[in-house]
Amino acid sequence: MTRKGGNVAMEPSTATGAVEVTPDAAAAASTGPVAAVAQGADAPGHLPQISAEVREDGTGEISVDGVRETIAMADLAEAGAAITGRIAAIAAEAGRALPVEVRDPDGLWALLIHPDGRVDEADETDLAALSAPVPVVEAAWSPSDPLSTPTPVVTPGVPSGATAVVPAVAPDGAEPSGEVPVAAEPVAGAPAAAGGETRAERRTSEPAVLPTLDDLLAARHPAHEGPAERGWQRTVRRLTFGAVAPRPGAAERARRSQIESIRRTFDGPRTVVVVNPKGGAHKTTATMLLASTFGLVRGGYTLAWDNNETRGTLGWRSSHADHQRTAVDLLHALPDLTQRGTLRIGDLDAFVRTQQDEQFDVLASDENAASIESVDAASYRALHDVLTQFYRVLVVDTGNNMRASNWQAAVQSADQLVIVSTLREDTAQSAAWALDALRATGQEELVRQAVTILSFPEPKVDKDLRQRLRSHFGALTRAVVEVPHDKALVSGGPIDHAHLRPATRDAWLRATAIVADGL
Repeated sequence: MTRKGGNVAMEPSTATGAVEVTPDAAAAASTGPVAAVAQGADAPGHLPQISAEVREDGTGEISVDGVRETIAMADLAEAGAAITGRIAAIAAEAGRALPVEVRDPDGLWALLIHPDGRVDEADETDLAALSAPVPVVEAAWSPSDPLSTPTPVVTPGVPSGATAVVPAVAPDGAEPSGEVPVAAEPVAGAPAAAGGETRAERRTSEPAVLPTLDDLLAARHPAHEGPAERGWQRTVRRLTFGAVAPRPGAAERARRSQIESIRRTFDGPRTVVVVNPKGGAHKTTATMLLASTFGLVRGGYTLAWDNNETRGTLGWRSSHADHQRTAVDLLHALPDLTQRGTLRIGDLDAFVRTQQDEQFDVLASDENAASIESVDAASYRALHDVLTQFYRVLVVDTGNNMRASNWQAAVQSADQLVIVSTLREDTAQSAAWALDALRATGQEELVRQAVTILSFPEPKVDKDLRQRLRSHFGALTRAVVEVPHDKALVSGGPIDHAHLRPATRDAWLRATAIVADGL
């Protein structure tokens, strides 16, 4: 290691890839910031300012109070392990864990590295220690008289005669303080030393409760306690080849809890109905993304169904299939399909459009421009009775006519109502009017348990309107969820879940989990 202009360069060993340090640099370190930390009492308020960076090519650097050490290893993982080990050595010299800012290809992380190499997430207290001086604690005795008698320690806040006064032990040769210990009275309810049933006797007299299979299954670690797969925790685990495996962070634990909510077992098929009696309110977008999230997380058995009485656009926003059949075609085929007495899931393949990548199916509304047919309440119920035999989750897109019988039939079948609106005055007013109408027709409980999804149509958000809508719908429905603008949804073409931004996918995961909580 050579020192040039205040920078310390660390060269990897050609034999092992380890970092070599020259005597000059070692001497510099003995008087540098690390030594100041190690001296403890000489510099009680000093903690080194440490930052590190590691790159994909295996290079990196550590900065300790402005003194930089460069790392050059074979790859990213080895460089990360070398940096972790180096900072752990500094922490060992300091005699405490040290907060560090680490930048890697995935981002910037605030970590706490312990002398034994353990890595935790640094909290605000750890970070504040870098700037706040360590308070100096006054000695309990006079420095000029190291053998002076310490003051007896009296337990505060305890009634007289109830507890003991515990005197500090005087050093050899010191005069006793004169305080007389007071014997503690027995604690009420404590077992007597003799003449009563002992704890062991009580244990043997109680009937033994043996564990069951349910106890064994309940003792399993929940999924959110597995190895970290996201954030700085994943980075540390990867860089150290799993030798250091921090527990998942708060964001990842929340994400895993959301996945568990979506995956939980229902005691029957569930129907989610998406409403707003205005076009352009993102009903179809919400239907597709709720269904795709349910499908991806649950592994299938999810249907997105366009229940428009005439023509909707759900089929246009889905991946193309090798047929153009719709809900009307399935309705016409039901008598033939059911007359055998047995209807199979394979019989529906000719009518639904499978979304292979997202693991859900789409049942489109009538797309025949010359058709004059419409779906009514009886038609909806007939289709719903059949579809719930094969799908565990149905996400139903509705039309714009609240007075249509099939619209009302869908709402009546809803296990969970979802109100959608863009962050616009017109679509929000339409959503509010729909809730008023449902409450006026005896659907107060359905509205109270509904979920509102507010979608941002533009990157720029009207903060005043946003607050007004959150306040209004938050007072009427169970939850209000916001989903960000995403340019991948602007074109109006088929929706590809994989092309959405990570923040958009995360928002729809949270929205779907909240919807699932109501099922």
